[in-house]
Amino acid sequence: MIYLDNAATTPMREEVIETMHSCMKDVYGNPSSIHQAGRKARVLVERARRIVSKKLNVSPSEIFFTSGGTEANNAILWGCYKDLGKKHFITSPLEHPAVLHSVESIARYHNAGVSLIDIDSKGHVDLEHLEFLLKENPGSVVSLMHANNEIGNLMPMNAVSKLCRQFDALFHSDMVQTMGKLHLDLQALDVDFAVASAHKFHGPKGAGLMFVRKGKSFRPWIMGGGQERNMRAGTENIYGIAGLAKALELAEDTMGMDQEHINNLRGMFLQLVKEKLPDVSFNGDAEGSALNTIVNLSLPEKINSEMLLPNLDIAGFCVSSGSACSSGSTTGSHVLTAMGVSDDRPSLRVSFSRFNTIEEVQNFVEVLRRLCHE
Repeated sequence: MIYLDNAATTPMREEVIETMHSCMKDVYGNPSSIHQAGRKARVLVERARRIVSKKLNVSPSEIFFTSGGTEANNAILWGCYKDLGKKHFITSPLEHPAVLHSVESIARYHNAGVSLIDIDSKGHVDLEHLEFLLKENPGSVVSLMHANNEIGNLMPMNAVSKLCRQFDALFHSDMVQTMGKLHLDLQALDVDFAVASAHKFHGPKGAGLMFVRKGKSFRPWIMGGGQERNMRAGTENIYGIAGLAKALELAEDTMGMDQEHINNLRGMFLQLVKEKLPDVSFNGDAEGSALNTIVNLSLPEKINSEMLLPNLDIAGFCVSSGSACSSGSTTGSHVLTAMGVSDDRPSLRVSFSRFNTIEEVQNFVEVLRRLCHE
């Protein structure tokens, strides 16, 4: 099996598995208990929080552990409405469903407004339109992901944050695809809220985090206890938290080498596609401002879209046609639809990690070429 669906989830690193296994054996106390076993678990959680905060250049008190990016996005957006008094949200039609569905629900059930920023054919937001919307709705919440999970486009974070400050808006960013893949200094990026999921950077599923800037906190989204300094009720997932911190630590330590390797994979892939698959086009800004781990393709119309993924699976390749979070949906990609990409052409998302090889990329392109010709 050749795994090229790393934007959906990544294989865990051996060091992360070892860390979690050690915790499962030796750290079984409840972090809220005051006895020795509980204190040992509490130390583990707070050590992980310090590791994460140091890597992101924020205070440990601004990091809260969650079950993943979806929970964190919901908590932040609903918190902005309920507790921070924000009545207008500005986002893009390309955002993750956790953001789009949250702001749609807030607007549907409460007195809140939602504005969508215009995008161009490559999937970049129109900053002039964002400025116009902020002028019309100062004090809004702007929610824009750092890198799109389907096409990989990167958001011009500094330009967005500058506009948010100019119009007294809060800036929330889904960083699920970039955390652990790019060096993220949240002070320099000047965001108010950010979220991440460990399983996107070779950590465990079911563990994530949210960054909440000091002075912007809200009441808990999940209620029932005082865990996570009264921001998230429920006994902490100490094994997942330990795995998340270890995965992020390792990602930062090997980031330079990993980026070079993935850049080589991506460069080879783009070159081979252009040489051997002239009828295939790239969706998004594949050769411009995009995350190096994601490439989205439009295949020829003659391809049987319903059999494409099964045929690739039979050939031993794991890829996707879009976000795994929307698996089971009967509709096409909302991202590609918003960009005006034709539904007649099947789409394919290929995503790389440190564990992929040049040979795997070459083999995949050859199999895809054969399927296209057949």
